[in-house]
Amino acid sequence: MKNHAQKQKDTKHEPNYQGIKAMPFVVGNEAFEKLGTIGSSSNLLVYLTSVFHMKTITATNVINIFNGTCNLGTLVGAFLCDTYFGRYNMLGFASVSSFLGMLMLTLTAAVSELHPPACGEGSRCAGPSPGQMIFLISCLLLLVVGASGIRPCNLAFGADQFNPNTESGRRGITSFFNWYYLTYTFAMMVSLTIIVYIQSDVSWSIGFAIPAFLMFLSCALFFLGTRIYVCVLPEGSPMSSVAQVVVAAIKKRKLKQPDDPKVSLFDSFSTASSINSRLPYTDQFRFLDKAAIITPEDEINSDGSPANPWRLCNIQQVERVKCILRVIPIWIACIVYFISVVQIQNYVVFEALQADRRFGTSEFKIPAASYIVVAMLALTIWVPIYDRLIVPWLRRVTGKEDGLTILQRIGIGFAFSVVTMIVSGLVESKRRSIALSKPTIGFEPKKGAISSMSGLWLSLPLVLSGISEGFAIIGENEFFYKQFPENMRSIGMAFIFVGTAVASYLSSLISSIIQSITGRSHGESWLAEDLNKGRLDYYYYLIGILQFLNLIYFLVCARWYKYKEAEDVSEVAMVKLQSEEKDIV
Repeated sequence: MKNHAQKQKDTKHEPNYQGIKAMPFVVGNEAFEKLGTIGSSSNLLVYLTSVFHMKTITATNVINIFNGTCNLGTLVGAFLCDTYFGRYNMLGFASVSSFLGMLMLTLTAAVSELHPPACGEGSRCAGPSPGQMIFLISCLLLLVVGASGIRPCNLAFGADQFNPNTESGRRGITSFFNWYYLTYTFAMMVSLTIIVYIQSDVSWSIGFAIPAFLMFLSCALFFLGTRIYVCVLPEGSPMSSVAQVVVAAIKKRKLKQPDDPKVSLFDSFSTASSINSRLPYTDQFRFLDKAAIITPEDEINSDGSPANPWRLCNIQQVERVKCILRVIPIWIACIVYFISVVQIQNYVVFEALQADRRFGTSEFKIPAASYIVVAMLALTIWVPIYDRLIVPWLRRVTGKEDGLTILQRIGIGFAFSVVTMIVSGLVESKRRSIALSKPTIGFEPKKGAISSMSGLWLSLPLVLSGISEGFAIIGENEFFYKQFPENMRSIGMAFIFVGTAVASYLSSLISSIIQSITGRSHGESWLAEDLNKGRLDYYYYLIGILQFLNLIYFLVCARWYKYKEAEDVSEVAMVKLQSEEKDIV
């Protein structure tokens, strides 16, 4: 049998986009992959301290390095994907790597020789042996490889299955981004409740075996859909093209800007075989236009290409670099927005510990860490309502294909983040006031008195946070996919994960600064261990002010921003992975 991957490099025929038919495989792969990876990593800190007997600080450092490497590794994965392997090959390789990592992690819990012995009564707990640590680190490395390949490519690969040149295809892409994030949130909910419960209260080996099996299903679903996928071909390093524009512009920096750049700039090299759409000239970042100015020293080959691409670049190369530069100010605003998401996720747990967590009149207490599920549940409910009810209505009102522009959606999400932080401050102020003025209902060890305010009040800011994410984060996913050049879309998706990592680091920096400044001035800092002695509400208001300033900054950037538009509908070089009867001998 011949190879089922029939390469159709002839760009005269548009690929057979399957659109919605490919979604069960793509979304199913995504759902099981997220259930597997999140189910394996969400409770990893507890596993390392309770089973591997690591010190808290050691385990925390391992987790921080692991999470940071996963997020930053997306840049490497995206570069390799867009440059050499393509999204299909990268996803296949990364999915198998994740499965092997989860399988090995399951073995560390199931096989007694792969983890330290249980602690005896009154005896010192033995730490992991060098061999056990090597095996554990090998598991984590495989998971890092998997995350670095899957995270930047999965979303872009799914969107590639829709035809961007038709109205139904463009609507399909927008809906796909909504349902993609919904799937991610659902996986988070299941992982943080059912899988974490099994790991902590039933068995670590079973708790890790379930995510490993789900990851196996993810791999199976992905490869089952191979014959109907449309896959974008890599064209070599896109970063080389970016570097060439920058170097050429610097070399020609003393040249005068042309009076009519649309006509006089170098634009004779055919890009028909490129996966990138042809872009119209834009008058932003005009200093880069000098890279496309033809001088007497520049030589042009017989096929229309420049003899020295580090001295003369095609105007299309220049416009693609402009696309990337235009995105960066919006990316910075997204990083600042992520800070509010991180703060809510971190401190709502501490608020819940010092609030009445009893459910109704029963004695059952909602686990403090489970309150964050409210935001996910709000998002899970909101996305279908927005996609199926609100968007069609907005289409009729605004006349826009997607109801709202991408930046309008992101801006609404940013506005909700301001309201979320204000409401968070008001709820915390109420919790603290009741704790100090009315009888408390107990004492939380290492924290303080428990307020009689119902923890359900925390649902209000969490619901707002979920709706905020439904606008902002889903909009950001779509924005980075559509606004990056086609041959750099995986790198565009990696920007989101790198932004999340930067926001986490900035959140830690901000909280450390506030802890230091307010602790010196008032004895007890705003972020005191006992929230009743601190002023977490003031801290929320401060983050709210930061988000308000970020909203203003974003509106200025959005007003200046020019969307990437195709000058004409260009053919896209792709591979249609399809098995046909003529391939069978």
